[in-house]
Amino acid sequence: MLAGQSGAEAHRSYAIRFVGIGMALSAEFGTGHANQSLDSAVTSPRHAGAIRLSDGPHTDAKREISMNFMSEEESASLVSHEMAFAAAREAMIAAAGDAVIFPAVIAHGSSPTNRISIKSASTPDFTGLKVGSFWPGNPERGLPRHNSAILLFDQDVGRVEWVIEGGKVNAYRTAAADAVTADALARPDASVLTIFGVGNQALFECVAIARIRPIEQVLVVARDAAKGTAFANALAAEGLAARCVDAREGCERADIVVTATPSRAPLFDAHWIRPGTHVASMGSDAAGKQELPPALFDRAALFCDLPSQAVVMGDLQHFGGDRSAIVAIGDVLLGRRPGRVSPDQITLFDSSGIALQDLTIARRLVAARG
Repeated sequence: MLAGQSGAEAHRSYAIRFVGIGMALSAEFGTGHANQSLDSAVTSPRHAGAIRLSDGPHTDAKREISMNFMSEEESASLVSHEMAFAAAREAMIAAAGDAVIFPAVIAHGSSPTNRISIKSASTPDFTGLKVGSFWPGNPERGLPRHNSAILLFDQDVGRVEWVIEGGKVNAYRTAAADAVTADALARPDASVLTIFGVGNQALFECVAIARIRPIEQVLVVARDAAKGTAFANALAAEGLAARCVDAREGCERADIVVTATPSRAPLFDAHWIRPGTHVASMGSDAAGKQELPPALFDRAALFCDLPSQAVVMGDLQHFGGDRSAIVAIGDVLLGRRPGRVSPDQITLFDSSGIALQDLTIARRLVAARG
């Protein structure tokens, strides 16, 4: 920013142009407006934060391409549970349709405890990827453990069209997958939710599920009593009655059980889950992780976001039975496969997370930006 120049003026006028061999890259931070439809919003080059790319002088044969940026603050201001639910439902259906979902890449930083994941997917209409990170030491710095960035690509030329910071968006999108599935599988009268884990994601899970079922009480299972109490108070602030219990009581009283932990061992005994319960594992998203007891698989109808991924990095990696019994939730949403078939049936959803969830919500964020 120049001396005497306001932030708004700098935002409107700042431009950088680098000229190299055969390529000119211009960066304009402007205030244009996108069309309101989802497809046109994603493909419009006239957005604040746009970096316009052109291969040499612009001609009719060479169209100008824009790389747009949405900050964490902006994406967080636009996302909602309603948006995330619609995006997650679209993603699950696409996963059971003509989408291509590529194998996830799991890596780590200089310290092996700092984890990175890259998930990508493509459909006839859009292509992109999400880079997620988990830095467990961040709270000591006053920062969140989880961060993510979503990249949407121009389908014609392969350049990055949108980069969206989405740490908070990721929490909404993850919770929405469990909400969409609970809406399809949990009993309509489910009123008691048990949550294992009291981290940031757990709160989003509870709020999302309370939107689609008449939750009257949330039972909190936490290793740390003080954190459990603080979490119950946070739920109360969201209008949800909550209290802390041990794992056995939580399972035996629940209509819905959600696990949101980084566990590598079962959190409860299979026989504690009563008939008619819906169980969702959210935390198992890498080889070696485990939240559910394998004995529960023999008692439950098994569902997941993507079977080929769930048996590698989800809780179902610990399932030793017939893998053809695992049903993609998208097939249930499309009416191809049954969901819950009786009030006493135990249903189990393994949510390992797929890139389509990120891409569908990213497109909605772009459309909402206008």
